[in-house]
Amino acid sequence: LIFGRFFCGWICPATFLYELNTNLGAWLRWAGLKTGSRHFDKRIKYAVLAIGLILSSVSGSVLIAGIYPPAIIGRELYYAVAQGGFGVGMVFFLGTLLFDLMVARRGFCRYLCPGGALYSLIGRYRLVRVRRIVESCNDCAKCNAVCEFELDPLHDNFGQECNNCAACIAVCPTDAMTFDL
Repeated sequence: LIFGRFFCGWICPATFLYELNTNLGAWLRWAGLKTGSRHFDKRIKYAVLAIGLILSSVSGSVLIAGIYPPAIIGRELYYAVAQGGFGVGMVFFLGTLLFDLMVARRGFCRYLCPGGALYSLIGRYRLVRVRRIVESCNDCAKCNAVCEFELDPLHDNFGQECNNCAACIAVCPTDAMTFDL
C-alpha cells in the first residue's frame, strides 16, 4: 500500500535473473538474432492469479507457489543445497526465461506472474509514486526507452503496473523524474 509493486522491482529474487536475461537479449539483438517482442493483454496475469487462488482454495494446498518465481527459486535453492540437485520447478523457471527471451521482453512478469498481479492491484492505491516534473522535462523519451514494463513515463502514464524500479529516474538527463507522495 505504501510502495505498490515495489517487491517486483527491488526484492523479487527472480528480477535479477530476468534483468540478466534482458541483457542477454540485448546482446543477441546486437549479434543480429531476433528476440521476442510480442505483446499480450496485461489482464492475463489477473486470470492466472484468480485461477491459482481458486485451485489453491479447493485443493487446500498452496498450488500457486508452483508458478510463482520467488517461491520456485527458494525451493530450488533448497533442493540444490539439501539434496544436491534441482527439481521440476527449475524446468518451469527456465521456461519463463525462454519465454522472456523468445516471446515477450519481461513477458512473465508483465503477463503471467500471479504475484505481480496481486502487487499491481494493491499498487493502484500506493502512496509513493514516480512523478515527472513537467517544467524540467526536455521530452527526450529516455524514460520510456528504459522502462522494462513499457509504461509511458514521458506522459505520466505509470499506472498500477509501475514497480518503482527507478530506472526512469536514473536515466533522466534533466532530473525531471522523482519519487513523490
